[in-house]
Amino acid sequence: MSRIPATAVPPSRLFSLTLIVVAQVAAMTLWFSATAVVPAMRAEVAIPAALASWFTGGVQLGFVLGTLVSAFLGLSDRIDGRHLFCASALLASAANLAILALPPDSWAIVGLRLATGFCMAGIYPVGMRLAAGWALGDMGLVVGLLVGAVTLGSASPHLFLALGGLDWRLTLIAGSAAAATGAALILLVQEGPATRRAARFDPRHILRYWTDRPVRYANFGYLGHMWELYAMWAWLAVFLGKAYAPAAGASAGTYATVATFAAIAVGGIGAVIAGYAADRLGRTLVAGGCMVVSGGCALLVGFLFTDWPVLLTVVVMVWGLTIVADSAQFSAGVAELSAPETVGTMLTLQTSVGFLLTLATIHLVPAVADIVGWRWAFAPLALGPVFGVWAMLKLRAMPESVRMAGGKR
Repeated sequence: MSRIPATAVPPSRLFSLTLIVVAQVAAMTLWFSATAVVPAMRAEVAIPAALASWFTGGVQLGFVLGTLVSAFLGLSDRIDGRHLFCASALLASAANLAILALPPDSWAIVGLRLATGFCMAGIYPVGMRLAAGWALGDMGLVVGLLVGAVTLGSASPHLFLALGGLDWRLTLIAGSAAAATGAALILLVQEGPATRRAARFDPRHILRYWTDRPVRYANFGYLGHMWELYAMWAWLAVFLGKAYAPAAGASAGTYATVATFAAIAVGGIGAVIAGYAADRLGRTLVAGGCMVVSGGCALLVGFLFTDWPVLLTVVVMVWGLTIVADSAQFSAGVAELSAPETVGTMLTLQTSVGFLLTLATIHLVPAVADIVGWRWAFAPLALGPVFGVWAMLKLRAMPESVRMAGGKR
């Protein structure tokens, strides 16, 4: 794909992309709003570990169900993405706020988290599709901006919690208010010139997730990435709290919360840098390199754990920078390899299957911790990057891969 001269870029592009990014940051605060506050809730009420796991797992499962419904109905390719995003963000905001009406140890909260995740299916992939409509030879950077926004939004609850003096109720309120703001902002966005809507729903589009060989391997890479990502995000605060405890004592929880926010948020920078680099060096090269580093960090943190808290924090920052940096390249690759009228459905299916996988690893980490302790709880996550690197090598060897990054694969 050739690059569009700067003089030919419509002035509304920057305005629309900026609004999409800001709206995505605001709406994605809901993803971890109930997970980030678990330590603070547990300080108030004894919440079983299984229930705490489902505060995140419920969102993942709800998101999978929502994306499956969206994909089977072709919603993201047929409906105005701005309206779908707005309605979804408002409903998710209401479901998140409703948690305040329940006791912290109520399993009914899981139902509200399911509802929140279901609505997120109209936010995350839809935001990527809106952004992809403005890609003008820089798909990696554009989608990287959106993934960076998702990352920053996911990290925000940890910051809200720290600023609010570890008050979990204020954190939930702030998250819902942010999502409602994002719903309003998205209505000001214009659709990009590359946006294509399907005239009708065609169920054959769904089969291309598997039958289109290059798309299949791009999705394999995404699955390797997702095996690692959300399990690390969901349990990093707990891991760091255990690691910092010997040196920091009672302050370990606060340090862990701030470090977790920083580690997740820095991934937003990584996504943008990787997107810029991938447009110039190649999708498979950049994605594979990021997975090599992040997989190494998943193993290295166990060796550092309680003995080297400062060095552990540095490695965690590197891990946070690289663990999400490759994400946009799998989505950008699928967008470039798919027919224009199926991009929304393909991105929705990609995220659906990826998040279904996260249900396993989110519950795997505490199970491993029960067996071998928190020091090595993240070690199994390195298997995902190994699989993802293999998929990128296979995709790079395919002739169809020249359709990515202007021929740079």
